[in-house]
Amino acid sequence: MKLLITGGAGFIGSNLILFLLSRRDNVSILNLDKLTYASDLSYLIPVEGDERYRFIQADLVDRDAVREIVREFRPDGVMHLAAESHVDNSITGPEPFVMSNVLGTFNILEECRQLWLEDPNGYPGKRFLHVSTDEVYGSLGKEGAFTEKTPYAPNSPYSATKAGSDFLVRSYFKTFNMNVVTTNCSNNFGPHQHDEKLIPTVIRKALAHEPIPVYGKGENVRDWLYVTDHCNAILSVFEKGHVGETYIVGGHNEWRNIDLVQLMCDILNELVGEGPEGDYKNLITFVTDRAGHDLRYAIDPSKIQREIGWKPEMKFEEQLRETLAWYASRYGK
Repeated sequence: MKLLITGGAGFIGSNLILFLLSRRDNVSILNLDKLTYASDLSYLIPVEGDERYRFIQADLVDRDAVREIVREFRPDGVMHLAAESHVDNSITGPEPFVMSNVLGTFNILEECRQLWLEDPNGYPGKRFLHVSTDEVYGSLGKEGAFTEKTPYAPNSPYSATKAGSDFLVRSYFKTFNMNVVTTNCSNNFGPHQHDEKLIPTVIRKALAHEPIPVYGKGENVRDWLYVTDHCNAILSVFEKGHVGETYIVGGHNEWRNIDLVQLMCDILNELVGEGPEGDYKNLITFVTDRAGHDLRYAIDPSKIQREIGWKPEMKFEEQLRETLAWYASRYGK
């Protein structure tokens, strides 16, 4: 199996490559990554000498480069994770999100389709897995959960561009009978996440004794999923998912932002200590809510559990503690 992974130097992508190489011997992985500010190849140092792995730097927006890479590597499958993903950045500068998330997805989709059409056996045996987000569904009230049948209602430029890429992938199944599957996941956490995201931000600010920013009153709710569980879901859908289907991936693990931040402060008090007046919670500072901030996300993963047999295996507080310890060590604590 020759597997092309886009965005493999990012948070989920780097964890996915390490996960795959630890669990599958008969795989050859090409990591295609633009190397933006959110990428970090150092996470993949453990597999640099592995003959099953290689890296190439390229921008999916560059159609010629994508064509050359696809035709040289000739993948049997693609796991497409490359995307601009930070919501705040999409508000201040949406154009890179449109280019990377929509045009970039089109380029890799179309070049794979053209290559696989040349296979004398056709391309049903090839597979394109598109990794997306639950943010395409908009915001929930205090009850209910997203399912695969929830109407799309994106509220930020980021989620709008991810919705657009989802529709492109769907259209390639409906129009060209291309072997595609899509996953829409809830908020991930774990090692390798960029500093701008919530959990690394809380840790970084706390350890520096700087204000820990919490939007609004901290009442926004997210469903948190450990990144290794997500990697397992991606592999499971790639191997077992039905052609043309979408699978929502979540952890049945909802937390208000303020409750999560307070829990993290309690763990840091135990792991590191040295909080102001003995408690990192003294650093929590409420800031003006961001524009279009969705109130609540929640996932109903019944379909992926029923059809594929996947379910999250990690215990949240245990994995959160390990994640905080990983970041604390990174910051020299």
